[in-house]
Amino acid sequence: MARPNTYLAPLSLIFLAGSLVMLFFVILSGLTRTSPLGQTYFLSAATDGITGARPVTQWAYFYICGADNQDCSAAAPAPPLGWAWSANPSNVPAELAGPHGGNTTSQYYFYMWRFGWVFYLIALVFAVLAFFAGFVACFGRLGSAIAGLVSLTALFFLTIAVSLMTAVFVKMRNAFLANGRDASLGRYAFGFSWGSWAALLIATVLFCVGIRGAGGDASYGGSGRRWGRQRSVRSHRSYDMNGNGRRVKEDYA
Repeated sequence: MARPNTYLAPLSLIFLAGSLVMLFFVILSGLTRTSPLGQTYFLSAATDGITGARPVTQWAYFYICGADNQDCSAAAPAPPLGWAWSANPSNVPAELAGPHGGNTTSQYYFYMWRFGWVFYLIALVFAVLAFFAGFVACFGRLGSAIAGLVSLTALFFLTIAVSLMTAVFVKMRNAFLANGRDASLGRYAFGFSWGSWAALLIATVLFCVGIRGAGGDASYGGSGRRWGRQRSVRSHRSYDMNGNGRRVKEDYA
């Protein structure tokens, strides 16, 4: 008889798959103009008048682009945010420019963005591993434990990544607004990021519930009896009692 919590592993895989898809949308943002990648970016800001900058700049995961994710730079790992303008620029918000990234980016934005960028990739790797481990969870408690542990690790790194990215671009938006420039967060990028986090959280919880549920069934069969040899009730009674309630061996005394 099937375990009563058999449905938890496939349900976890569905949420985990959804989390991965949304995470890929964020990481591949700016790669093409096809929806939703063409609408996915972390921040859009008016950068006209800043030395070497486009009229409008949009920051994606691998790219720094113009309006509508066009006229993108070459793909680069964790490109410094200040690569949107020239070195030692004028008219840029003071807190954004600095000595890092070829004299384009301040220390805070340089390192916070890079840490967030890396944690996205680490979370992606563990989420992929958790997805494949999730198939093992369909077969029992040990599989659920392995998938739950890997999924929890992915959730840990994704929590750091999304939190750092949110903090960086909210502060960056505020810096542009304080400088009298229009700026707005990317709804798609942060929607996918937090949606991926929520789906991964649900998948992790379901894997953990699978461990607990499987624990109650690991040593039991469908009828509630323990697997293995059971002591015979009939032989026990035939030894202890006869029809008159006396021990059998006393009848031969």
